[in-house]
Amino acid sequence: MNLPDSTADFTLVHAALPDINPVTIGLGLLGLFVLFIFFMIWNAFQLWMQSILSNAPVGLMSIVLMRFRKVDANIIVTARITAKKAGIDISADKLEGHYMARGHVVRVIQALIAASKADIPLTFDRACAIDLAGRDVLDAVQTSVNPKVIDVPTPGQSPTTIDGVAGNGIQLKVKARVTVRTNLDRLVGGATENTIVARVGQGIVSTIGAAKNHMEVLENPKSISKTVLDSALDAGTAFQILSIDIADVIVGENIGARLQTDQAEAQKIIAQAEAEQRRAMAVAREQEMIALVAENRAKVVLAEAEIPMAIAEAFRSGRLGVMDYYNLRNVQADTEMRSSIANPDGAGKSEKPK
Repeated sequence: MNLPDSTADFTLVHAALPDINPVTIGLGLLGLFVLFIFFMIWNAFQLWMQSILSNAPVGLMSIVLMRFRKVDANIIVTARITAKKAGIDISADKLEGHYMARGHVVRVIQALIAASKADIPLTFDRACAIDLAGRDVLDAVQTSVNPKVIDVPTPGQSPTTIDGVAGNGIQLKVKARVTVRTNLDRLVGGATENTIVARVGQGIVSTIGAAKNHMEVLENPKSISKTVLDSALDAGTAFQILSIDIADVIVGENIGARLQTDQAEAQKIIAQAEAEQRRAMAVAREQEMIALVAENRAKVVLAEAEIPMAIAEAFRSGRLGVMDYYNLRNVQADTEMRSSIANPDGAGKSEKPK
């Protein structure tokens, strides 16, 4: 039977390969496992010998079991040797426990050594607590030895100065530098640098506001430092304030004059509004009086309109004769003549009743 080309090729390759014995595979895997165990034990043996020769012994079985607990034995052994050489005896179990708690073992050991050399009381448990709290324990110890300077306000942030207004309304812009030292006893749960900056800024503003004149502050900037420093601003923080130095004082705007100007402008606007209201009321009152005059004139016209009817009624009843009527007309004509002579323009001429 003729096989396809692919089948023929597979048959040739299979015939060329030697038969693989399962025993050979098992022996190979066993060899790899033994080789892995050998290297692991060899590394553990090297670390064990290193600890023995450094007079900081760590059990060989403990080093081997660290591999299964996913603990870096090199860090633990090296940290114990370093601490032992510095005169600090810390067991490998404590170091391993701190490592498994996601702590920085090397930083803790370095902090303990620095604290011991600087004669600062710091226990291993306290250092582990500071480290697990998220603080850099080595930096905290170094700050305890070498105080650090904090700029107020923080550089790069807005505003760039602490602004306060004195009693006479003059604005002062102040920059300060605060020298602090870490308080290890209050490092866990204590406030950070931001709290120090905020409290010092608040103290500066309060001190400037308490001054009656801005010249008092310019003549004696140390008064700000003394007042702020006596306020115990480091209470509840992780730092101890050593000194507060005023770096710069700049005279700003006349806030008092500007406020008075704004107040005067507001009062002017209010007065203008009230005057406009009174003017509108006067105009309305004038219109009311004009309407009242027109109403009274209408009443007069109505009253004058009844005169001819009264005269006619007097004629009918016989109370008025013809001669009386002519005398009345003569009096009216005489009155109109006198009015025209007194006022040539005719402004005072009275209207003749119809």
